[in-house]
Amino acid sequence: MSVRNTYKYDFKIGNKIAHSGITKDLERRETEHQVKWPKGHIVSVGNRTTEEAAREWEESKHKS
Repeated sequence: MSVRNTYKYDFKIGNKIAHSGITKDLERRETEHQVKWPKGHIVSVGNRTTEEAAREWEESKHKS
């Protein structure tokens, strides 16, 4: 059985997406991004999913 422990997220500054990615720890990742973009925040995309499915989503986002 696959474990659904990975979040997909967009890091936004206002209404603009600055970065999209995946993580198992949203709070830690938000803090890391805020070093570069202090006024930004994370918005979770959908429900937690498997790491494999999250990686596929991330790759499709970065190809666009």
